[in-house]
Amino acid sequence: MTKPVIAIIGGGPAGLMAAQHLVAKEFDVHLFDAMPSLGRKFLMAGKSGMNLTHGEDFDTFRSRYHTTFPSFQDILEDFKPEDVRNWAQDLGIETFIGSSGRIFPTDFKAAPLLRSWLRRLRHNGLTIHTRHRWLNWAENGHLFETPDGEKTFSCEATLFAMGGISWPKLGSDGHWRTPFATRHIKMHDFRPSNCGFIRDWSPVFIDRFAGTPVKSVGLRAGNVNTKGEFVICENGVEGSAVYTHSRALRESIEQTGTASLYLDLCPDRSLETLKAALNKPRGRASLSNHIRKTTGLSGVKAALLRECLSKDVFSDMNKLAESIKNLPIDLHATRPIEEAISCAGGVCFDDLNTDLMHNDHPGWFFAGEMLDWDAPTGGYLLTGCFALGKRAGLGIENWLNEKNA
Repeated sequence: MTKPVIAIIGGGPAGLMAAQHLVAKEFDVHLFDAMPSLGRKFLMAGKSGMNLTHGEDFDTFRSRYHTTFPSFQDILEDFKPEDVRNWAQDLGIETFIGSSGRIFPTDFKAAPLLRSWLRRLRHNGLTIHTRHRWLNWAENGHLFETPDGEKTFSCEATLFAMGGISWPKLGSDGHWRTPFATRHIKMHDFRPSNCGFIRDWSPVFIDRFAGTPVKSVGLRAGNVNTKGEFVICENGVEGSAVYTHSRALRESIEQTGTASLYLDLCPDRSLETLKAALNKPRGRASLSNHIRKTTGLSGVKAALLRECLSKDVFSDMNKLAESIKNLPIDLHATRPIEEAISCAGGVCFDDLNTDLMHNDHPGWFFAGEMLDWDAPTGGYLLTGCFALGKRAGLGIENWLNEKNA
């Protein structure tokens, strides 16, 4: 009996996780990717330590995701952080929970994990086609651009997992949006997420502090408060602590044209303590020295006060203390989406069923970052892609079994 043929288009975490589920079944599974090798964005994520998932309690964990798809929570429930750890362990990769709650491989590397994963998938029967760029649909299948010219591939079911448009040089360039539009597949515009933001610093500030990290600060955007560090760049701010707040900042810019990121430059000191310290007589000390001696602020933190506050604030020590605990950094645009770690927007969930199959196109399934959902860094993005890939793989299995029964 001939096995049903499945095409998975996209060799990132979502496509590979779907492949893992399907190769264990009675299917002929083919995975296509436009690049010369698979998992390039996965490997890029590993350059900063390969943060696989997060160890916080699950209710808090799933609250980090933003989407209009009610079934997204159920999808996460089926592939929790503990499942990610078990999956990695099954591939011979041990993990640990860091002090921040983030979960990493013990060697912090992505390449050994990816190599083990691909080796397992090939051993279990996955056929991989690299340098195959999906162009459009063909009769009973798909049209690909390859080094040997255009080729068609026929199949019974397809998973589209071609990613969004962040880091396009790694393969996710969104070229699929034009042919998708001709098939009336609803899409929301892509928007940068987990990205830097633009601010016009003064030339003096940039000359002294561009590239300088701002460490051990509190950050607030909207109703979310965090602690961490970020980096001053020539035209704004970037870094992990900023990325955590990118959705709130982006939405404020979209709605009003501006956004404010509030800093607590002394997160370990109370407002009352700062007021008492700043209101001490300063004698012959300059104001700068008085601030340094009483608050401990110097370097880039002290410079941020001068950069962001009006002169009159420095004549009122109570106002200055309040500003140290709640310093507004005004931002007016996101960095280009090509620089973003991830993106919001993409194929709408409205026309998909709970198995991620399109209601108007039976046999077409979707997973990963090409779908319209959003999450911060910290392991949430990868876990979301893994979970969506697993659900799509299960959906393809169920649909084909019912179709061929």
